[in-house]
Amino acid sequence: MAASDLPVTGVAMHYPQGHVVPIHQHQHGHLIYASQGLLRVEAETGQWLVPPTSAVWLRPEVTHRLVIPVALQAHGLFVHKDICANLPATDCVVQVSGLLREIITQLTCVNYAVPISRRTHLLGELLLEELSTPSALPFHLPWPQDAPIQNVCYKLMGDPSHPSTAGDWASMLAIGEKTFHRRFVKSTGMTFGKWRQQLRLMSSLAQLMQGAPITQVALNSGYDSHSAYATAFKKQFRQSPSEFIQRYRNTNAVKLQT
Repeated sequence: MAASDLPVTGVAMHYPQGHVVPIHQHQHGHLIYASQGLLRVEAETGQWLVPPTSAVWLRPEVTHRLVIPVALQAHGLFVHKDICANLPATDCVVQVSGLLREIITQLTCVNYAVPISRRTHLLGELLLEELSTPSALPFHLPWPQDAPIQNVCYKLMGDPSHPSTAGDWASMLAIGEKTFHRRFVKSTGMTFGKWRQQLRLMSSLAQLMQGAPITQVALNSGYDSHSAYATAFKKQFRQSPSEFIQRYRNTNAVKLQT
């Protein structure tokens, strides 16, 4: 049986900071896990940030590109398109438990050029079982199709702490503020304020992982204080910035021991 015909195959790659994998797609379902570092996945339907505690699931033939804000070790798994019906019906970020992490790393170490062992087949079946009932995580940022609104979002991506208000952006687009709000919600499904906050919080993860002090991260991300940032962070990610940092360090410590 060729590797392309197997239910699950995998590959491991290292990417340096700042690397970009150009727009592409896969005919099969794609699970991307960053065991070290931080990965941003950009698709027409949205953008996802993938810290080491999570993985992003993309359905077959979803066009996407990968942006590497922090050097990472990536693990990519491909699930044959014929068996994706029982897996998540939408692109999303899923929690990576200790068990799922080990399954992923084992499957990406396999030599698929030789006959596949029974153990590898069983690992593939267990992976599918783990993915069949995932809990989606709040690392998704919907991406607008409205061109002027898209331009605003691109500018904010380049500078998440940009101080311009919705009224300022509306003036730059030569439209009324109410029209701007209406078009933003229609294009993203979120208010401008909520979208910008989510962008700021997601973008701040790279700074936390690189060891920047939380207060500095807060100010860099457009927040007036540590407490305002910490409150928004916990509401979004269900953990405080310090808890996120500790969990990241613990994940890395486990990898160094294995």
